[in-house]
Amino acid sequence: MRIPYPIDAAAALLDDIDVLILVGAKEPVAFFAYPGKPGRLVREGCDVLTLAAHGEDLKAALAALREELGVRPSRQLPIATAFPDESTPRGKLTDDAMALLVARRLPANAIVCDEAVTSARRYFALSAFAAPHDYMMATGGSIGGGIPLATGAAIACPGRKVVNLEADGSGMYTVQGLWTQAREKLDVVTIVFSNRTYAILHGEMRNVGVNAVGENARRMLDLDQPALDWVSLANGMGVEAARAGTCERFDALLDSAMSRPGPFLIEALI
Repeated sequence: MRIPYPIDAAAALLDDIDVLILVGAKEPVAFFAYPGKPGRLVREGCDVLTLAAHGEDLKAALAALREELGVRPSRQLPIATAFPDESTPRGKLTDDAMALLVARRLPANAIVCDEAVTSARRYFALSAFAAPHDYMMATGGSIGGGIPLATGAAIACPGRKVVNLEADGSGMYTVQGLWTQAREKLDVVTIVFSNRTYAILHGEMRNVGVNAVGENARRMLDLDQPALDWVSLANGMGVEAARAGTCERFDALLDSAMSRPGPFLIEALI
C-alpha cells in the first residue's frame, strides 16, 4: 500500500487504523504546514510500533514475526497473479494508459525510479501485477531526484534495466544527468510525462486556499511559451530519444527501448 500524496487522502486512508507497525519506515507525516490540517497523519489514539528500523534486517524481522504468529510458509499467498482484465489502450495517450503499458512491458529484475509525481499515480497499484522488480520513489516534497536516482541505480546494478518515470518539470532540475547516462552508456529508459505544467504546484496552490490563480502566477507554474522539447534536450546530451502522442506509438517505443541496451528517452505527450 502506498500512502497518497494529498494530505486529506492520506489521513483518510489511515483513519481507521488502530495499530500501525513500521518495517524499515518512519511514521508518516505531512511535509507542508497546511492551514487547519494536522502534521501527523495517523489519528489520535493509534499505536505506532516499530518492528524493525531502516538499516536493520527487515526480512529477518518479518520472518521472526511470522514464526511468532504461527503463519506457515505454505499459507503465504502472492499479492497478485495476473493483470486486471483490461484491453490494450489505444488512441490518445493518457497517464493511466502509460501506467498500464509500462507495467506490462517491465522486464524481470528491473529497477523503477518514479518521479512522475501527479502523472504516474496508477502505476504503483499496477506494479503488483508486473514482473518482480525494485521500486524507488521521491520522498517528502523534494523534486529533481529522478534522473540522478536512475543514473545511480544503473551504475550500481549494471546488469539490470532501469526505468525512470519522470515528470517534465521535475526533470528540468537535473536534466544534465542524461549526459552522464550517455557518457557511461547506462541502461536507462527515461519516460518523460510531458504535460507541460507543474501540476503538483497547481494542487499546492489550492491546498493553501488559492483557488483563483492570476495570469502571472499561472505562467510561473506552466512549462509552455516556449514548450519544452525533451527529444532535442536528450539528443543534445547524447541520448537517443523519440516522442509519442498515442498509445500505439508509446507501446512500440517502449517495446524497443526495453529490448535494447543503453540510454533511451521517450517524451510522452499527455
